[in-house]
Amino acid sequence: MLVDSPSPERTEAPPPEPAATRGRQAIRAVGLLLAVGVLALVVVASIAVGAKQIPVADVWHGLFSATGTDNDVVIRDLRLPRTLLGLLVGAALGLAGAVLQALTRNPLADPGLLGINAGASAAVVSAISFLGVTSLTGYVWFAFAGAAVVSVLVYALGGVRSATPVRLALAGTAVTAALIGYINAVMLLDSSALDKMRFWTVGSLASASMSTIGQVAPFIAVGLLLALGLARPLNAMAMGDDTAVALGARVNRTRILAMTAATLLCGAATAACGPIAFVGLMVPHMVRAFTGPDQRWILPYATVLSPVLLLGADVIGRVVARPSELQVGIVTALIGGPLFIYLVRRRRMAQL
Repeated sequence: MLVDSPSPERTEAPPPEPAATRGRQAIRAVGLLLAVGVLALVVVASIAVGAKQIPVADVWHGLFSATGTDNDVVIRDLRLPRTLLGLLVGAALGLAGAVLQALTRNPLADPGLLGINAGASAAVVSAISFLGVTSLTGYVWFAFAGAAVVSVLVYALGGVRSATPVRLALAGTAVTAALIGYINAVMLLDSSALDKMRFWTVGSLASASMSTIGQVAPFIAVGLLLALGLARPLNAMAMGDDTAVALGARVNRTRILAMTAATLLCGAATAACGPIAFVGLMVPHMVRAFTGPDQRWILPYATVLSPVLLLGADVIGRVVARPSELQVGIVTALIGGPLFIYLVRRRRMAQL
């Protein structure tokens, strides 16, 4: 007698990915490669262009030769650290802005919305005025500590477990207003430290050094890895907390990790070169117009294109005011101010 043996359990293959979706993914991948190419060109321009024009052949020689010509010294000791710091700071600010826009579900948010930049600035101003700290190396740790303390404070004021994007934004706005008032008061009362504070609070890459890069690079690296790993949970949270929970996302854990990543990125970037505005606002917003709302593409694009903006603004600042220069924070503000007005007006018209 023949007995039918139980047939193995069959699993249906997942439905094939639509051709249109594959086409969009391919376009985004090609676009990301092109963005990397543009970044490489801007890096070369940042090393070659400045108050002193240096031919590209001499740039190559200065990077890899052991000789000590004037051009070699300019390349190795001044422009290379400045360019590397611009790469790190640009990537940090752009990625932090993209994470905070996803976290608050507000496309006009930037790292200043949650008070992180203001916390770093207040700590540095306090260190200069009350402790006599005068070196950029000393600023780093105070700025990072200030950013971390303010991030914890904003999250606590937002309600911790019951924190929502609106509560976090309101808490960040209130803390930022109080800290800006404190910073202005300290700067007015301490005239001896005013010049040092004023230069730092403008935002500049001019004081870049390999020592500063070595101090902030670990924090930025950890922040980059943490932020890029949050792409899928942030996608789920974009549909609302209830839907995110239904999809298996851990909402409070994602918020804490996102705040931690933004603190690491913004704190280290602000410590290294002062508060630089609009980079974290402009780039993620422009990237979203090409990639759509998918954070798996927004975050890498913001990481690559934000240094393009920052280094490009730094090169412009060096060229337009020769033989002096405009600090990069001034240039980004001149570019970002009109763009921010345009974005606000466009959103208002879209809501009418």
